[in-house]
Amino acid sequence: MSTSFGARLAQAMEHHGPLCLGIDPHRHLLKTWGLPDDPGGLARFSKTVVEAAADTTGVAALKPQVALYERFGSAGFAVLEETLHLARQAGILTIADAKRGDIGSTMEGYAQAWLSDGSALAADAVTLSAYLGYESLRPAIDLAQTHNRGVFVLALTSNPEGATVQHLGANGDSVAKRIVDAAAQDNSAAQSLGSVGLVVGATVTAAAAALNIDLARANAPILAPGYGSQGAQAADIRAGFGPAWENVLVNSSRGILQHGPEVTDLKRAIRDARKDLIVT
Repeated sequence: MSTSFGARLAQAMEHHGPLCLGIDPHRHLLKTWGLPDDPGGLARFSKTVVEAAADTTGVAALKPQVALYERFGSAGFAVLEETLHLARQAGILTIADAKRGDIGSTMEGYAQAWLSDGSALAADAVTLSAYLGYESLRPAIDLAQTHNRGVFVLALTSNPEGATVQHLGANGDSVAKRIVDAAAQDNSAAQSLGSVGLVVGATVTAAAAALNIDLARANAPILAPGYGSQGAQAADIRAGFGPAWENVLVNSSRGILQHGPEVTDLKRAIRDARKDLIVT
């Protein structure tokens, strides 16, 4: 890949709109789809989602939830590898939602697994956790840049427990603000959208404003979970992110996946979500 992840994502969002479709094979969804809760059901579920996204204008990226593959051990990871391969064949960007974070050689190992060209698990981007400090993520950030891939760093999440860490800090210098400012620094030289993204919940944009966080200045792609079944409505998301809206990749998982297992029904749900999210 000769083009940065940020540039490729910006192009995908311009063509398809801001929807990121999560691939979340929860037990109850597999059951609802009439599939067994085993690696075979996992594979059929994942292949169907990729097929629906590939044939429909409206999905800028796919985000497989790694934990829901990992629960099946090596067989689950084999399905994940095949899912990432199918998405690459279809020309759809992928974000491995792995939330990895560590230090030193361990972080390097995670980086090689998810961001190295030679890895079967390589995605276009991976989610990371900066609890050990933003700079602990440097091996992944640097490797992503080398291979024109991206990362999304957890910054401001919607779970109630998140505020007990992310909002801490005196005089308007919260942990979340420090992460956003660090990402802004890494993206400062980008010619288009940066490749160091942020995860900011679609339902907590008011907290970003209260913490004096300037998301637009970060020049970062913003992965925003919480749309649809989790309560955030399109108009509220657009208003909440304000000037940063054009950089927002809105994730929907259950809100669309609940319409399966038929590909035609999933396509219709994707089109409806795209129509809802795009400003006309």
